[in-house]
Amino acid sequence: MISVLGIGWIDGEGRGIPTSHECNDGTVELPGKDIFSYPFKNLGRLDQISRMTAYTVAIALKDAGISYAQDRKLDMGIIGTNALGSLCSDIRYFRDYVETGRTTARGNLFIYTLPSSPLGEAAIHFGLQGPLLYMAGAENPLMMIIDAAAEMIVFDEVPSMLAGIFEENSAVCFVLMKDTECAGHKYMCDIALVRQLAGERMTLAEIIRKFSKLKERKQPE
Repeated sequence: MISVLGIGWIDGEGRGIPTSHECNDGTVELPGKDIFSYPFKNLGRLDQISRMTAYTVAIALKDAGISYAQDRKLDMGIIGTNALGSLCSDIRYFRDYVETGRTTARGNLFIYTLPSSPLGEAAIHFGLQGPLLYMAGAENPLMMIIDAAAEMIVFDEVPSMLAGIFEENSAVCFVLMKDTECAGHKYMCDIALVRQLAGERMTLAEIIRKFSKLKERKQPE
């Protein structure tokens, strides 16, 4: 069996992080840097989706009671998805290329022109040494990533996984773990309930509203 140990989310209405809210330009003001256990190297360089990914993963790990440190690796993988892949970063990079005379463009924009880059940034900071995968194309993205993460756990590729939907202005991330690895942790629910709710094909805002209520139902081990 697989359990969901924690959930992290950020959106424009501030659910999950009381200090988060939508700014005048439509972006989300993120929580303070103290959400991380140790300083996030080059945090200011990250594109918006990478920042959302990093902050949401930090919140999910904290909710699951999983600690991490700069000199320690986690036997955990990460799967992510979103609606547009790296399109927004691709556009920023090409616009910068045009504005500089079609001769060059900033390297710190280029590195985010892959949809897996935000997941890579999170894996580096949190010391994730399990599988890393960006997925797209499904009608039900939540079901897709939950099933893929669960399959990796079931087939003993890794004992725990992060699975999330990471957009520029909202994100949600789940921590999944094999029951035999859950000693010392509280669980939120089993994966069957997550799959049941995921089957409703909700929008990201609806997903956040639904699953945020589960945090109040966390049970002892």
